[in-house]
Amino acid sequence: MAAALLGLAGCAGGGDEEGAAPPAAETPAAPEASPMPTTPESSAPAGAVELMTADSSLGEIVVDGQGMTVYYFTKDEKGSGVSNCTGDCLVAWPPVLTESDTPTVEGVTAEIGTIDTPEGEKQITIDGMPIYYWQNDKEPGDVDGQGVNDVWYVVAPDGEMIR
Repeated sequence: MAAALLGLAGCAGGGDEEGAAPPAAETPAAPEASPMPTTPESSAPAGAVELMTADSSLGEIVVDGQGMTVYYFTKDEKGSGVSNCTGDCLVAWPPVLTESDTPTVEGVTAEIGTIDTPEGEKQITIDGMPIYYWQNDKEPGDVDGQGVNDVWYVVAPDGEMIR
């Protein structure tokens, strides 16, 4: 676990590319993990609820349709239309993707939108900020990514960053 966290330190900045992890030679191999219910390779089916709210140890939070927690990256700029989590950062923090320009939500009062990823997919945004999963959240409602490197925070239904 400590080695994985050291490898993620690059996601907190400090490298040449903001939000990227250190060069591959310095990054330990990521631990093997089972895939997330909604991964960068798959999106929710058309018409399915893609974001909703759930109660957690942090209060009411935004989760995907499978109950997995979503996070903001403080190095992203609201309304910029781009994600600053790139390269190895995306391994630890996969983007929340959709196939729709207007993702289906329940209980989320913040403005929902999308941005295009460099791979041509659509990443969901909340109040103009891209959202992500944390690779170490294994079960619906896990909030283990909260506060990682002081740059990753859970999203509240009104779009506020829970600190």
